[in-house]
Amino acid sequence: MAGQPGAGKARMHLVDRSPDAEVEPAGDPAPSSDPPTRQARQSQGVMVELVRLVTVVFFALGGWEISNSMSGNRAEAMIPGIVLGSCIGYVTGGILGRGTVSAVSHAERELQRMPAADILAGGIGLTLGLVMASVASFPLFRLPPAAAIASVAFVYAAFGYLGSRVGRSRSEELFGLFGVKPRAAGSRPGEVTVLDTSAILDQRTLALVQMGFLGGTLLVPREVLGELQAVADSSDPGRRGRGRRGLDLLLAVKRAPTVELVIVDDPPVLGEPVDSRLVRLAKSRGGALVTNDAALAKVAAAMDVPVRSIHALADALRADIHPGEEARLRLTRRGREVGQAVGYLEDGTMVVVADADHLLGETVTVHITNAITTSSGHLLFARLPSSD
Repeated sequence: MAGQPGAGKARMHLVDRSPDAEVEPAGDPAPSSDPPTRQARQSQGVMVELVRLVTVVFFALGGWEISNSMSGNRAEAMIPGIVLGSCIGYVTGGILGRGTVSAVSHAERELQRMPAADILAGGIGLTLGLVMASVASFPLFRLPPAAAIASVAFVYAAFGYLGSRVGRSRSEELFGLFGVKPRAAGSRPGEVTVLDTSAILDQRTLALVQMGFLGGTLLVPREVLGELQAVADSSDPGRRGRGRRGLDLLLAVKRAPTVELVIVDDPPVLGEPVDSRLVRLAKSRGGALVTNDAALAKVAAAMDVPVRSIHALADALRADIHPGEEARLRLTRRGREVGQAVGYLEDGTMVVVADADHLLGETVTVHITNAITTSSGHLLFARLPSSD
């Protein structure tokens, strides 16, 4: 990152994210429901005409054979049969051609929606099924020719279909034999996630991965790694420790068996902010954005990109503590005002205790006096029971 222009801006962007940053549309490909392009229509027309040509030739030959058998090989009697067969083939070929194009388009759409791992597993299962069918069909060749052909065709069709279905249904176990993680490839809808710098610096991300709340493919742009490196190289000991813990978290996530961590090296747009890059990447890959940045979350929501906030998840799972209740916590540092001490509950909620700075490092029981909600979660105010 140090050799790239604008690297300093990318590093400072971690500290000061502007909510007014403009995000330009990512130029997503047209959805499958849009009408086909001119090139696609031309390709479909060529396929229809090819099917029609083959059908015309087939019916013309059939008309010639029928006329030849009925007229005793007279040329003047064969021409009507050829013309009639060609006309029938022209009409039938158009119907068959349009049906073929429709079937091919439907199959193409299904293959696009089907995960690549399932397609590969289905192909492997189909191959194994055909191999088993070839072995099982040897005794059938002793039957009469008509019965043997029908029986062998049925065996091949049944074993091939069964093999492809079994391969697709057991794709994870099949690839697991070779150490491959198909589910971590993010090929299924909703299994692609883009990680923000703030999410990587949050140590709860690793717990979400280990418990299965985050899975599939986790995308990390190269610019985010630059921001992490800037934090890890900071002169402030606290920021430097957070940055190094974030890098350690990436290594731990990379070793997790349920996810696949991918570093995105796509060249960014010149002058594009990191926030815009993250939103554009999530939108183009059809994934969700994991961030603790409230401004970035609003920008992503405006661009119709799903947002997963760790703070919001923690708030949803946090037990409500109301004024008048008591809580037990360890006081870790001094507060901003004189005499204040700060501690944290087990769920990470910060508690500011009045007149308790002389108890730093101790675990005390406090009386909650007030609770407010901020953009980053709940903030509680308390005092010692002895001061009531």
